[in-house]
Amino acid sequence: MFTIGDFARHGRVSVRMLRHYDAIGLLRPARVDPYSGYRFYEAGQLTRLNRVIALKDLGFTLQQVQAIVDDEVSAEELRGMLRLRRAELEAAAAAAAARLARVEARLRTIESEGRMSTHDVVIKSVPAVRVARLSTQVASFGPEDISPVAGPLFEELCRRLAAAGVAPAGPGVQYYEDAPDGGGIVVHVAFPVGADTHGEDFEVVDLPAVPTVAAVVHHGSMDDIVPTAQALAHWIDANGYRSTGYAREVYLAYGEGDPAGWVTEIQEPVTRTG
Repeated sequence: MFTIGDFARHGRVSVRMLRHYDAIGLLRPARVDPYSGYRFYEAGQLTRLNRVIALKDLGFTLQQVQAIVDDEVSAEELRGMLRLRRAELEAAAAAAAARLARVEARLRTIESEGRMSTHDVVIKSVPAVRVARLSTQVASFGPEDISPVAGPLFEELCRRLAAAGVAPAGPGVQYYEDAPDGGGIVVHVAFPVGADTHGEDFEVVDLPAVPTVAAVVHHGSMDDIVPTAQALAHWIDANGYRSTGYAREVYLAYGEGDPAGWVTEIQEPVTRTG
């Protein structure tokens, strides 16, 4: 048998922790000296201790840990819990990174207000175009709701077009509408296609011509689009126009490479004020 100090060293835990586990019934000593009160442990109890520490580090409460180890969880079951916890932590880390990127973009917006040259914005018309599209509804127009769904939706559309033998006739387009039920935003991702295109796994629709748009080109990741979009809003307001709807985003250069090389044209429908 081991004294509590020796057992703590072998288990790589503190004596204080072992005393607490004893107090709550999570890991009782194998024997307690009735006269001195000294606790003694057996080597076999390291098995339970290892499971307790593993589950605790996976984020379970001590109450949950006790219920799990009392059910004699196997090593394979612990491995499955580890895989699940790893996926949860990776998703949480990705979400945290995305939030930080959005904060950074907002800070750049604050720092760059008023610095954009008016020559970067052009007024033009956009012709009608037939597109193949997929759509989904999200809670808001915020990037925290749109970004997680747009990329996978484009990938799925590419897969379905390829399966149907349809080749895009131009760069990808993303555009938005208010949800019919008033509960959020409908996100459409699309590619221009030929006039005779048909498909069962995607919609084919005609986007109408837009007689007047204020357009600006954004370079870099879509996580950084807020400063460009808001600079466009300032230009529209300062030059006698008003917006008449959601902007389209046309992905002139986009892929799996470095986002610094991405090129997106923002096309916001406008009309003259007054």
